[in-house]
Amino acid sequence: MGNTDLVFPGTVTGVVECTRRVPVPPSRPFLQTFRANLKETFFPDDPLRQFKHEKGSRRLILGLQYFLPILQWAPNYSFSFFKSDLVAGITIASLAVPQGISYAKLANLPPILGLYSSFVPPLVYAMMGSSRDLAVGTVAVASLLIASMLGKEVSASTNPGLYLHLAFTATFFAGVFQATLGLLRLGFIVDFLSHATIVGFMGGAATVVCLQQLKGMLGLEHFTAATDLVSVMKSVFSQTHQWRWESVVLGCSFLFYLLLTRFLSKRRPKFFWVSAAAPLMSVILGSLLVYFTHAENHGVQVIGYLKRGLNPPSAASLNFSSRYMLVALKTGIVTGIIALAEGIAVGRSFAMFKNYHIDGNKEMIAFGMMNITGSLTSCYLTTGPFSRSAVNYNAGCKTAMSNVVMAAAVMVTLLFLTPLFHYTPLVVLSSIIISAMLGLIDYEAAIHLWQVDKIDFCVCLGAYLGVVFASVEIGLVIAVAISTLRVLLFVARPRTTVLGNIPNSMVYRRMDQYPGAQGVPGLFILHIDAPIYFANASYLRERISRWIDEEEDKLKSKGETSLQYVILDLGAVSSIDTSGISMLEEVKKSVDRRGLQLVLANPGSEVLKKLDKSKVLETIGQEWIFLTVGDAVAACNFMLHTCKPGAGTDGIAVDDTIV
Repeated sequence: MGNTDLVFPGTVTGVVECTRRVPVPPSRPFLQTFRANLKETFFPDDPLRQFKHEKGSRRLILGLQYFLPILQWAPNYSFSFFKSDLVAGITIASLAVPQGISYAKLANLPPILGLYSSFVPPLVYAMMGSSRDLAVGTVAVASLLIASMLGKEVSASTNPGLYLHLAFTATFFAGVFQATLGLLRLGFIVDFLSHATIVGFMGGAATVVCLQQLKGMLGLEHFTAATDLVSVMKSVFSQTHQWRWESVVLGCSFLFYLLLTRFLSKRRPKFFWVSAAAPLMSVILGSLLVYFTHAENHGVQVIGYLKRGLNPPSAASLNFSSRYMLVALKTGIVTGIIALAEGIAVGRSFAMFKNYHIDGNKEMIAFGMMNITGSLTSCYLTTGPFSRSAVNYNAGCKTAMSNVVMAAAVMVTLLFLTPLFHYTPLVVLSSIIISAMLGLIDYEAAIHLWQVDKIDFCVCLGAYLGVVFASVEIGLVIAVAISTLRVLLFVARPRTTVLGNIPNSMVYRRMDQYPGAQGVPGLFILHIDAPIYFANASYLRERISRWIDEEEDKLKSKGETSLQYVILDLGAVSSIDTSGISMLEEVKKSVDRRGLQLVLANPGSEVLKKLDKSKVLETIGQEWIFLTVGDAVAACNFMLHTCKPGAGTDGIAVDDTIV
């Protein structure tokens, strides 16, 4: 019997007609289905849509614009845009110079590399990046990762040449990895770093970076290479006799100045430039103070000589020897993923504020190309740091031209101004790093996670504690492992809930959510809230059986009408595999043994097709498949008053019509 033209006795008009039937969708060829699924996985944004109905020359132009977004906005670039980008570019350059030098020191690399990395990569990104607000440069977390991962194999102090070459090689591998992800449309891999993971990881990394700066703040010459809290504290308090009060006073003074300017800029957003210029002002004031007081002769360490000139080529410095290949590759992949996650997240945030879209895969290609180019021109890993991008955004940038202006300012610095940084005290660089890192410890986001989702908070806390008490890599692994475990648990243990009727309606909702929802006598309605796969099929079989046992026990204890029908709402079951199909067959046999009737409501097209091909649809009976839960309940209520379930419908069905 089908349910094409069901007619149930009514209470007012005599009959209520239900002409809603659940048809089995027509099957599609396997290759066609596979192609459609492949497109949705790798090309959800349909990048080839713009090439439709276009001729050869126009397609070439569109193709160039796709890979070089500068060709899209440059023809319409105006002088008013340039004025805004000029101000923004100079502003972020004032931040990029001291931060670049500071982060290079954090990575145990020559300070000049921080300036090199703020010159070439921004030019590449300006041509290939799709964000208008992202300001490219070095970041503290990636710098710390490079120092910790490469430092385990090669000492930057005893073998600086090899360490430098491995840093270039790791940057090259990071760029290749990033560009490959973008070209192969594998951007969804970065999504495995959840928001909670990034909050915890960034907070932990910021804490570790701050701890590492105690070396400069206290004026220590020897310091542990480990990054965990215990090792750092042991190194700090075992050298109390070597603490330099001059460095402590100078460092705390500049740190207070930097934090004060940040506080004022937050209170008065129009004065954002005060905070943006504070690092450069600290460098200038610190250098003048050391120069006139000769503080370098009293234990205050300074940067020293910085080579003048533009980036020298470094292609010959890449080290692909088998001995160090693995460490360079591992460092490149880990730092590349972190750089992508941070850069894309920052770019999307500011794009949302200005109501435009950035393409994640194009961003990966842009990041990859700028790091590949950077590795060949004496740069180390770069991405889009939040602090610099926020300054760029607040300064009123209009296009990626602000990166070009910043690169031009850095070029002038490299050509003419590097000798001025000779007397810059390292303690000032430590203060700059600490002030920047304190903004990455987002305790408000952690509190919000605790209030909204305790499991996400555990992911965040696991990442934070792993980074602080073990290492940056272990913290990242812990966070990803917890996130993956959560996904697996959700898949393996999907939620099942009992539905009840909202009085005076045909609406059925969760009874634990709606206290007014009422059960239907003789019927048990169960909602399955996830796809059915091999990973959860056994659990669902046992859980459904337990639900039925509990419902029957409850009815017996209350002396109410015995159970006759079990309705499974499959509206949330988007797909099912062969294990899931076998599970439904076993559930059907189980309810048959209990003398009950299994009814399915609202199955999706993919589920229905597989049930039809596996003959399970025949076993259950097409007449017991309904469009909505309301239709299923109406049909079951009618059957309860006409015949016993499972007794068949002989003598009732006439040409697929119940009369």
